[in-house]
Amino acid sequence: MVIEIKDITKELGGQPVLKNITLRLESGKVYGLKGRNGSGKTMLMRAVCGLIRLDGGEVAIDGEVLRRDISFPRSVGVLIESPGFIGGCSGYENLRTLTAIKGTTPDERICESLEMVGLDPQEKKPFRKYSLGMKQKLGIAAAIVEDPELLILDEPTNALDEGSVQELKKILRQARKRGSLILLSCHDAEDLMELSDEVIEMKDGTVTSQWSVER
Repeated sequence: MVIEIKDITKELGGQPVLKNITLRLESGKVYGLKGRNGSGKTMLMRAVCGLIRLDGGEVAIDGEVLRRDISFPRSVGVLIESPGFIGGCSGYENLRTLTAIKGTTPDERICESLEMVGLDPQEKKPFRKYSLGMKQKLGIAAAIVEDPELLILDEPTNALDEGSVQELKKILRQARKRGSLILLSCHDAEDLMELSDEVIEMKDGTVTSQWSVER
């Protein structure tokens, strides 16, 4: 997969939130977005997902332009801000409902995804009674359950304890090894550097620098 972001701009309320951003992203790499709150990281992720209408420029995925050729990336898993699920359903029931849209994910994979993030597939507790950490884990499980070619995670370590953060790192390394393209933001600079192959620094809606992480 190759994502080409070409001179994209976006305004909200007359204020620019993305300013003439051009990037090329490739499969098998983790791209870490670095910047303060309000720098444009989340808005850039939304643009790559096809969740916002751009004021200028375009995002092309393997040559297909979002909102012209395709509405959304063909294979994508997303966690942006607070995950939303059916409050009266368990984690398993929520993932089964989600994966039923495509109908290509076996129950075994649903259970495996829940176990990978530290949730019990047999747990009957409804989502509305989940702790913040459990909600975040289910959001991560939903993002990875279909083994997407593109994985977009906005602050996935929020509300996770240290053990869960380490499990998340394993999940991301496995996805990268499988060939996924991963776009990641993380408030912990050390975690971001540890996970990223390249870091994209943002400020005031612009990309100020992009560099490879030396191992």
